[in-house]
Amino acid sequence: MTKLNIYLVRHGQTYYNIYNKLQGWSNSPLTAKGKQDAKLAGEKVKDIHFDTAFCSDLPRAIETCHTILQLNEKDSVKEPHISPFFREQFYGVFEGTEMGQAWYLAGAPHGCKTFKDIVTKYSIGQAKDWMKEADPFHDAENNEEYWHRMDQGIDLIRQTDLPDEANVLWVSHGNTVLSLMERFGEGKYDITVRPKNGSLSKLIMTDSDLKVEFYDK
Repeated sequence: MTKLNIYLVRHGQTYYNIYNKLQGWSNSPLTAKGKQDAKLAGEKVKDIHFDTAFCSDLPRAIETCHTILQLNEKDSVKEPHISPFFREQFYGVFEGTEMGQAWYLAGAPHGCKTFKDIVTKYSIGQAKDWMKEADPFHDAENNEEYWHRMDQGIDLIRQTDLPDEANVLWVSHGNTVLSLMERFGEGKYDITVRPKNGSLSKLIMTDSDLKVEFYDK
């Protein structure tokens, strides 16, 4: 059984993060702070040799990942595997909408006025389902659609030919990191608030499991 050490980083701050807008499959550039977030993340892991790296095909994740790999001092891979499997949740018609408004429209018909209300009373998965329901085009990903895609990304990591105890860099997105914590974090972490931009979490992946070693550092 192969064991992989997954170093999970949320991308640096973007303008939509400042404006509190849902980004999803949309993109806004990294801010000056966002570029610094990426550098600080790179400093945290510069002494770790990465056998491989993965990130979504969204520019904010790619730029963050490239910055981290450029700062690495342990002869790590130079280029990540870039795949749409690793994208953030797709928010459909709510792409670019102020978060408070979007989650109110999704949750209010069910007695929940905020993202925190939905997650506290139900789950992030339920939030995804209600957002698709509230989207008049029904283009937003529901929980099943989201995980069908993301599981292909997880399988892509597992199926990569890597040695036991290999170190893997995975640059991801806020809601995706939360979704991973909900599914694999065994209830140990606060999933009502997004992790910090540029924050580092660590997962341990085996052939059949994924466990969280630490979160949002």
